[in-house]
Amino acid sequence: MVESSTKQIQVSRPSIGVDELEEVRKVFETGWLGLGSTVFEFETRIRDFLGAKHVIAVNSGTTALHIALDAHGIGEGDEVIVPSLTFCASIQVVTALKAIPVFCEIEPDTLNIDIEDARKRITHKTKAIMPVHYCGNSCDMDELLKIGKENNIFIIEDAAHAFGSSYKGRKIGSFGDATCFSFDPIKNITCGEGGAVVLSNDTIAESMRRKRILGIDKDAWHRYEGERSWFYEVTTQGYRYHMSNINAAIGLAQLRKFDILSEKRKHITNGYNERLNGIKGIKLIRWDLKETVPFMYIIHVQDGKRDELMNFLNGKGIVTGVHYIANHIQPYFSKYSNPLPVTESVWEDILTLPLYPDMTDKDLAFVVDSIKTFFER
Repeated sequence: MVESSTKQIQVSRPSIGVDELEEVRKVFETGWLGLGSTVFEFETRIRDFLGAKHVIAVNSGTTALHIALDAHGIGEGDEVIVPSLTFCASIQVVTALKAIPVFCEIEPDTLNIDIEDARKRITHKTKAIMPVHYCGNSCDMDELLKIGKENNIFIIEDAAHAFGSSYKGRKIGSFGDATCFSFDPIKNITCGEGGAVVLSNDTIAESMRRKRILGIDKDAWHRYEGERSWFYEVTTQGYRYHMSNINAAIGLAQLRKFDILSEKRKHITNGYNERLNGIKGIKLIRWDLKETVPFMYIIHVQDGKRDELMNFLNGKGIVTGVHYIANHIQPYFSKYSNPLPVTESVWEDILTLPLYPDMTDKDLAFVVDSIKTFFER
């Protein structure tokens, strides 16, 4: 068995260093730390990378989802179909708009939305479906967009896990109604904190740009370019959701090395797939590493041994997680709850193993050997 390194193996961690510090230093030297030219450059780089039309950078993936729903007219009494197995932020943005989350099932082998179950839950009140590209694996976007078109509802993609992933050769975010990314500390790229909405509709994109800066018609950077720098108009309901130049600077450095970061994630995932396959007591989810940049590595632990395995690994310095607790059983969302037997079964057996770009082959081997030891006892 491979010996453990002296460090603790985290479930996830950012890959940051001198490149990010250098970009932040450049922003400090300008004296303009808020929304400005660095953010606009970051948006342009994201747009070019994805092959998208509009990119609106914001301060988190949660605010990206909220502003996307808001700008698409989702409001009080409207229904949004969303998988229960996702981070609670995906639900909070719906209830924040006084809309109604309608929980649906997931597919156990991908953890993505069960499209047929979602289809059955469409009513005359349904205004959007919010699929989650789980672990970076794309949902079946052809079918989802077809359902959206047939029922005149929006498909607002939660792509917090999926920056860089593709669907049938097209980058997630390069097509569809709206795609929301997260750039928090552990995502496929990080801005420290940040997010973005990507879309093609000119009118809705302009609405989002105003909404992210308190509904003001011009942000401070553009106001100070003109003679009447003090003058602005509030034209819509808005929020303080804009990204700062500091966060965008970190993102620019991350984008330059994204190919390296993504290949490392794929390498670790492929290593897990090869070494864990066939171990009695666990089941792997499906991966397409030609299309997917993996964000998390999740396994099903069978026979009710998930928590026991988690404690065993923790005792060896291996940190694991559960992503996520089903939202329909959370106290705050109980009034929206409906029976979801697949989700209820899945969330109780999934376990997230360590995955991050700076994870070494030795770390990977130690994790795998520790799992084998657990099941061979």
